[in-house]
Amino acid sequence: MEIRLLRYFVEIAREGNMTRAAQKLHVSQSALSKQMKELETDLHHELFRRTRAGLILTDAGMMLRNRAEDILEMVDKTEDEFAALDEITGGDVSIGCAESHLIAYLAQAIKEFRLTYPRFRFHLFSADTDPLAERLDRGLLDFAVIAEPPDLSKYNYLIFPGTDRWGLVMQKDHPLAAKTAITVDDLLGEDLICSPQCIRFDMPLWCGEKTDQLHFIGTDNLAYNGTICVRQGLGSLLTFEHLANTSEETGLTFRPLEPALEVKMYIIWKKYQVFSPIANLFRKKLIAMYGANRSEAYAGDDSY
Repeated sequence: MEIRLLRYFVEIAREGNMTRAAQKLHVSQSALSKQMKELETDLHHELFRRTRAGLILTDAGMMLRNRAEDILEMVDKTEDEFAALDEITGGDVSIGCAESHLIAYLAQAIKEFRLTYPRFRFHLFSADTDPLAERLDRGLLDFAVIAEPPDLSKYNYLIFPGTDRWGLVMQKDHPLAAKTAITVDDLLGEDLICSPQCIRFDMPLWCGEKTDQLHFIGTDNLAYNGTICVRQGLGSLLTFEHLANTSEETGLTFRPLEPALEVKMYIIWKKYQVFSPIANLFRKKLIAMYGANRSEAYAGDDSY
């Protein structure tokens, strides 16, 4: 299966129209249609279904699109890395980030690094720990910033200074807003929104067996979206301090959990990973800035 055919297929899937896709790809519609028929023949599955609204992906087409987009992203990343082999003054680095105000430390490292390497370009991808680790394992990310201790058998890591503190964002007229801190028992019977990672990892750590008694009505991966739900009266949001806008005009307020639940932020990369030159230089910059306490903050190979 040629990479070129995958690019053609993805463009058709995005456009939902053979003519528009052919125009964007600068090929004739007849040639593009022929290529897709050959691709369907090779895969022994129909990829598109024609409707009045345009071309719609079949189940097989949806599966191929997911695979093709990952493959093309990896191909593009590999080409960029090889192009950067002879250009140490710049290049691209992909970093996955959990939501945290501690990302300011990453931003500071990038800012200082670009003073020396002004053609350095960074690409941030936001998600919870599990999808970040998955993309890191598949080679789609160079680094990831995660909010739980990393798997030491797979990753090297550094720890950013400071911690994130969990708490509850609610409307200011909520009865719990009168409290200075929120306990487990306070949350019982409340409609709660939080990230999937919060349900899977952080809440069991904080409230143990009572986790099953909490009423989670929904999940979100971005605190901003969660706060909109809170403002609309859908429930209250479990999130880190500093992520939600609780200024006067929002009508929202934040109260920390009690006992305090605080987490560290780890920046990780795969053990024995072969970096592009610019990514390796950035790794060394991170180590120089945040690797002072090596015995605690770094588990790694001799390339440190």
